[in-house]
Amino acid sequence: MTELDRLPQTEPAPSGVAVFNIQRCSIHDGPGIRTTVFIKGCPLRCDWCHNPESLDGSPEVAINKRQCTSCGACIEACPESNGDRPARGPDWDDGNCRRCGACAEVCPGEARELIGEARAVAELVAEIERDRPFFDASGGGVTFSGGEPLCYPTFLTGCLEACRERGLHTAVDTSGFASKKVVRDISRLADVLLYDIKHMDSEVHKKHTGVDNQPILDNLRTLSDENATVWIRFPLIPGVNDGDDNLDAMASFVGGLPNGYPIFVLPYHPTGIDKHRRLGKRPPDVDYRSPSDDDLVAVVERLRSHGLEVHTGGAYE
Repeated sequence: MTELDRLPQTEPAPSGVAVFNIQRCSIHDGPGIRTTVFIKGCPLRCDWCHNPESLDGSPEVAINKRQCTSCGACIEACPESNGDRPARGPDWDDGNCRRCGACAEVCPGEARELIGEARAVAELVAEIERDRPFFDASGGGVTFSGGEPLCYPTFLTGCLEACRERGLHTAVDTSGFASKKVVRDISRLADVLLYDIKHMDSEVHKKHTGVDNQPILDNLRTLSDENATVWIRFPLIPGVNDGDDNLDAMASFVGGLPNGYPIFVLPYHPTGIDKHRRLGKRPPDVDYRSPSDDDLVAVVERLRSHGLEVHTGGAYE
């Protein structure tokens, strides 16, 4: 069994996939002003993930302990609770959570939040289309992100086809970790793929993300051969992938593709650490720092020295 065989083999129920955020007026996820749809579920486990709420494909309850008043309303509302438990407070959990969100609905301090709501294609696209005035004025559109949207190719295909019928520009933000068929099929529907390269060394890549990078690089070669429109995104994590050897290897790989693709360098920010804790999960045992301005300049200049088009941030300046 290969790592790709561990990807979800079933499509979501007719109710749709779990969407955990619809971010409007985004300017970092493709051209123009965009609405970014964040879908839950991802096969990678990146040490630096800033959206750990996206890893599990199902809804989850997050808890902000600082806002909990220990009132016990969550216990009373929980369908799995017998209602008379003496333990109260932010750590209360009887171990049988069905992720229904009843506790979040009644929490007076909004300490509990249900992350992820099933959205069907028609409902989701209708909500996206409400932002058309912003798209038309800026050359923007919708970006499907995650998580890994390629985990749900049938759902994603339905969204992309519906957007195309309505004349909405589409982007898909992906790790590229999917079957070649899925990547090829989605690339033929999306206007642009925002495609991550995290590290060129397969062992280092697997150490920090949990998966081999070979399918990712192979899929990028296929996309280039087929003239797909791709923006390469490089999450910059000092001490992990900012070494000259890795930068030169990436520049050589990208420069050797039939199509010249732009690279967008995305500085790491430690926003995911507190999110892990709110989900009741232990953050990865790492101590990464955000790159300094000098770090960022050095990386950009190194890549540009190979004749590549390089930008900072998620879109053209």
